[in-house]
Amino acid sequence: MAEAISVSREEIGRPFARAFREAIYAGLVSLGLFVLLIGLKTDQNIHNELVLVQRWGVLAIIVALTMAGRFLFVAFVEPAIERRSAEKSRAATKVEKGFVRRNFSTLAIVALFFYPVLMVLLFGFQGSLKWVDNFGIQILIYVMLAWGLNIVVGLAGLLDLGYVAFYAVGAYSYALLGSQFGWSFWVLLPMAGIMAAFWGVILGFPVLRLRGDYLAIVTLAFGEIIRLVLINWRDVTNGSAGISGIPKVSFFGLMSFNVSDENYIAKVLNIAQSGAYYKIFLFYLILLLALLTAFVTIRLRRMPVGRAWEALREDEIACRSLGINTTTTKLSAFATGAMFGGFAGSFFAARQGFVSPESFVFLESAMILAIVVLGGMGSLTGIAVAAVVMIGGTEILREMQFLKVVFGEGFTPELYRMLLFGCAMVIVMLWKPRGFVGSREPSAFLHERKAVSASFTKEGHG
Repeated sequence: MAEAISVSREEIGRPFARAFREAIYAGLVSLGLFVLLIGLKTDQNIHNELVLVQRWGVLAIIVALTMAGRFLFVAFVEPAIERRSAEKSRAATKVEKGFVRRNFSTLAIVALFFYPVLMVLLFGFQGSLKWVDNFGIQILIYVMLAWGLNIVVGLAGLLDLGYVAFYAVGAYSYALLGSQFGWSFWVLLPMAGIMAAFWGVILGFPVLRLRGDYLAIVTLAFGEIIRLVLINWRDVTNGSAGISGIPKVSFFGLMSFNVSDENYIAKVLNIAQSGAYYKIFLFYLILLLALLTAFVTIRLRRMPVGRAWEALREDEIACRSLGINTTTTKLSAFATGAMFGGFAGSFFAARQGFVSPESFVFLESAMILAIVVLGGMGSLTGIAVAAVVMIGGTEILREMQFLKVVFGEGFTPELYRMLLFGCAMVIVMLWKPRGFVGSREPSAFLHERKAVSASFTKEGHG
């Protein structure tokens, strides 16, 4: 009896001792990392002299939170994950998925269609602007961009760090042609996609023989070249000042969203004037464009070109040995992914009414690639969930002004979004290394086993 008690106490004490030890290590590491980033802040006094503002209290809180988080993870979360994995390995029967898991995508799409209506009912037309625009349109733009990049990275296995270049090409194509010639959005949308696809092919030719890190470096350089061209070609792009006065999207030419127009939607429908009409219309427009991207991706995966992409991703040498033309396969992946980036760019220009090179920096490419990796390469549902978490989490930080009560009036929550972004990436990579939805069905599989004739087996065909 005494031996059993001692063993149980030893088993209980071990994870807590290890958790306490690792919490101390985590505290020391975080202290060394944040002592200069958080503990000391540079500022100017009234004499324009550089002074150091000490913030040891905030540093102590961050270190304490790091230690507490590490302790809780090692003491409770990690053993729970191990127990859950052991139970899954012992379970021989397959667990039937619930109704929500089986129909998650359908339920999410239905909820998105009702989202603006719900926001208007809860906050009114003016109060819903923030929720429809920042938490709806903004997230859906990144979902569409990530689904476009997923074709290049997730399906074809080509690491592209310059995807923001196609985003910029689509935006500037719409901005220049719309402001200079007054063309409609419905004409410029396919043109922006075609222009971006053309530049995708232009990028694809030099990188046909490159793989891995070399491919990533060249695509990164391509993205920076496009951004520098936008800055320095002032006669066309207006340089760093950007392009303003971009025309709004009309309702298929029937109704306008400009108050001064005769066919303004409020005048035609005889309803109260509000800027929310335009945002709600843009929300449904980007939702339909994102669903079009998902539909095309799913259909392409089931076609020979989609299976060629996946074969290229798994092994390029084996892909060539099967007789697949890797040149056209790579070019088609770059062109298709770039086309959807161009669609998103033209929509971004129409939504903002202003574009500048600052909107297309490398950080945007890194953010889109991180969404694809965190969601699970090749998984449309996982990528959408990752976009909601990453982009929606950044927007939520702007609403957390109550944190100033804890950290002081000078604390700005949104400035720490990259810190939280990095922490989220580390946590997800430890918890789900293959992304939120890492397991997915293959594009082609047999629904039933079929017997192979003995004659084929003898001849070496079976």
